[in-house]
Amino acid sequence: MITDGIPAPADSTTPAPPRTYTLTGPDNRPYPSTTPGTLGGHRPGRLYGRLDCPSALRAIAAGHYVRHRVFFPDETTAIAAGYRPCAVCLPEKYRQWKTRRTTTP
Repeated sequence: MITDGIPAPADSTTPAPPRTYTLTGPDNRPYPSTTPGTLGGHRPGRLYGRLDCPSALRAIAAGHYVRHRVFFPDETTAIAAGYRPCAVCLPEKYRQWKTRRTTTP
């Protein structure tokens, strides 16, 4: 309803549109998703890790990293996009990756 040219407030029972997140796919291209990512990554470093990674949070707090941040729906997608595990928050997966990398010709 419009009164004096001012629209009435939105009905509180009207659901808000779903939030959209930008995730990175296995082809390394961004795509919209209604589900947030489970892993974060750093595009220039080509690494992925937990969203609560202490190293990433320090970099973000210092004003770095944010504009190069990417998000993945899962680990399989991050690996397919060419990213490696973070040595800080995923140390075992990082050791496995590094072992495979040094033993593969």
